[in-house]
Amino acid sequence: MAAITAKDVAELRARTGAGMMDCKKALEEAAGVMETAVDILRKKGILKAGKRADRSASEGQVVTWLAPDGTAAAMIEINSETDFVGRNDEFVALAKQMVEQVARDEAVAGHVKVGAEGEYLAAKWHAETSRTVGEIVKGASAKTGENVVLKQIARFTAGIGGAVGFYLHFNGKVGVLVEVAGITGEAATTLANTVAEHIAAGVPMPAVAVNRAEVDPAVVARERAIFVEQAVASGKPQAIAEKMTEGRINKFFGEIVLVEQPWVREDSKTIGQVIKEAGAGASVVRFARFKMGEA
Repeated sequence: MAAITAKDVAELRARTGAGMMDCKKALEEAAGVMETAVDILRKKGILKAGKRADRSASEGQVVTWLAPDGTAAAMIEINSETDFVGRNDEFVALAKQMVEQVARDEAVAGHVKVGAEGEYLAAKWHAETSRTVGEIVKGASAKTGENVVLKQIARFTAGIGGAVGFYLHFNGKVGVLVEVAGITGEAATTLANTVAEHIAAGVPMPAVAVNRAEVDPAVVARERAIFVEQAVASGKPQAIAEKMTEGRINKFFGEIVLVEQPWVREDSKTIGQVIKEAGAGASVVRFARFKMGEA
């Protein structure tokens, strides 16, 4: 068999619009013969699906799964182009199968971006291991006539002495997973679910980190520079501008850091206080928030 080169893969991709992995597999199956590879993609429905890849997919489903004992949870966002397809029974069934796929896959540890070319598309499909996740997604695209994209996935497993909870909005457009530690049993599940509900609300804005230490220093530096520049532009001396900026930075943290945000159900309390009241030693380890249409 002739060696499959990157140039061959690029040529097939340009001709068909299919993904790189699909093109490589088709060329291997076709022993390097370009026209045969095109036919293979056509037969699998990947050719038609690939040509839709540049069309916007911002509808669909966010689906969650929780283990009966509350020690593991999974979540997926799978997109379609229209709400009509995103709500039909077959698409909803596919979304449920996809979250089961992630729930079964212990190799998924945390939040993983997938998209049109993500590595996870090469994972074996749990219900039919001769196929891949990518082939299932492309098959759905061919069947619906729309660009279908598995945008992102998440799977959390709680450590010893912790639990995982979730929140899923009734319309399937927003979902959140939360892992808590230092607390167990029903209290742990309640705390995780309460925090997940708050994160889903995105008030005063979507949290980007559990605490200040987790915020990207580059983001803080950028905000600080902007605040100082604004103060100087208003006529304040540099030293005073920098001092004034500290208050604005604290306000910035209060908006984006989870434990400093006012609780959506009782804004006289912060989420940090809610966590503390749940039990001594309780903490939030991590969270993932999926909202349809967001980057």
